[in-house]
Amino acid sequence: MRAKILLVEDDASLIELVTYNLEKEGFDVVRTGDGEEALTLAEEEKPDLVILDWMIANLSGIEVCRRLRRAPATANLPIVMLTARGDEADRIRGLETGADDYMTKPFSPRELIARIRAVLRRLRPALSGGQLEFAGIAM
Repeated sequence: MRAKILLVEDDASLIELVTYNLEKEGFDVVRTGDGEEALTLAEEEKPDLVILDWMIANLSGIEVCRRLRRAPATANLPIVMLTARGDEADRIRGLETGADDYMTKPFSPRELIARIRAVLRRLRPALSGGQLEFAGIAM
C-alpha cells in the first residue's frame, strides 16, 4: 500500500525536488501552493500525511494546520511543517498548533523522508510496511 502525501508548498523548484524524492521512495504525491485548496484536498484526497509550508497563498500554513486539527475528518492527520521560519518561537508555535514534526529550510531530502517514515510509523502503523503472518494469513 502506497502512502499518499499532500505537499503544500508554493516554490516550484522545491515542489519538484520534494515530489521527485517522495515518488522515488514509493509515495504518491498530491500538490498545491494554496492554503484553502490544501484544506479541500485534505478532505477529498484523504492523504496519509501533509507536508506544510508556513508561507503559502490565501491561508498561512499555521492556519491550515489549525483548521485541519479542528475538523473531525482531519484531526488526526499527520502534519510535517517544512518552512524557512526557523526561529525557536516559530518552531514552538508550529508544534503547539498541531504539527507532528517541524523542519526548516534548507533541508536534506533524505532527512525529510526519514522523518515522514517515522511519523507514519508512529501514527499509521499499517503504512510502515510491516506484515504479520499466522497460519497462512498475512496482514
